[in-house]
Amino acid sequence: MLLKKLSLPEEPNLICVSSGMTYWYPGVFKVIEITKKLFKNVPVILGGIYATLCYEHAKKHSGADVVFDGRREAEALRLVCDLTGLEGNLTEFRNPHSAMRNETYPAFDLYSKLDYVCISTSKGCPFKCTYCASPFLTKDFFKRDFSHVVEEIEYWTTDFHTSNIAFYDDALLIDPLEHFIPMMKEVIKRRIRCNFHTPNALHIREVGEEVAGLLFHGGFKTIRLGLETSNEASQIETGGKVDNQVFKQAIRHLKRAGYSGEEIGVYIMVGMPGQRVGEVEESIAFVKEAGAKPTLVEYSPIPHTSLFEKAKKISRFDLENEPLYHNNSILPCQWEGFTMTDHKRLKEDLRGRK
Repeated sequence: MLLKKLSLPEEPNLICVSSGMTYWYPGVFKVIEITKKLFKNVPVILGGIYATLCYEHAKKHSGADVVFDGRREAEALRLVCDLTGLEGNLTEFRNPHSAMRNETYPAFDLYSKLDYVCISTSKGCPFKCTYCASPFLTKDFFKRDFSHVVEEIEYWTTDFHTSNIAFYDDALLIDPLEHFIPMMKEVIKRRIRCNFHTPNALHIREVGEEVAGLLFHGGFKTIRLGLETSNEASQIETGGKVDNQVFKQAIRHLKRAGYSGEEIGVYIMVGMPGQRVGEVEESIAFVKEAGAKPTLVEYSPIPHTSLFEKAKKISRFDLENEPLYHNNSILPCQWEGFTMTDHKRLKEDLRGRK
């Protein structure tokens, strides 16, 4: 399929390859290898999350002609112009916020079947959680005009009949009076019918009565809340983005709005450096007692986060030099206090197995 897609009628001026999770890099390398064989004289740029977080690794091993640090967005167009000899308007790129104002939507329409699309209404996050690289990847936090977001939602649902949209914001609900609330009121006013999803989790502090009502009546079908742990000391140590009383209040608001407990998924992080299985068990019990559904998410050590330094000391894997070991499925920071066997038992218990 990839080779078919790359069978272009004419040679491109430039090939840009993006990257996601750090431990996905072998697939990225393969794409670069294939494109360079097909287009021997075309420069290849590698950018994205892996390239930014593991810049030196990517420069040394990827085979790309240029590895682009995604934090320097203002240089993006200049780099393209330099490599292709084409001229572009650099004015709008001098302001790093301009990318969020640009209403050229992602080319999801190139997919042969469009079951869903992903939308970001903002970029960055004002919180500084020790396990998250968002502050490193995006130094500032800024939001798109909510009316432009509604227009994009309408574009995908009307022109392409897309019925599922996932919000990929790190902080969708921050400043709800200025952003989320007017956005969803406009969605409802325009009678846009769509199922919305929040796989990146919602900030619990912002789930008040009005926000909960708009989530329910606006069509949010996948509700995920980012609790991570009910241990109050750990909450403070990892960034202080939530506390247990605020969490309980958010659950009450969501239920009053119309959600059942099974529809409210709550992320609990497992496998963090030094975390004991007892803390996870207590967090699971806490979420159940609050009337919501606990969902385990495995910790992935991410370069340039403060917790990464602790993870390197605890893990038996070479996290510094091999991004494959960032893969959360191997529980990189497992130890006698939290083993793979503990993890398996907890997952089976949540599935209802005895």
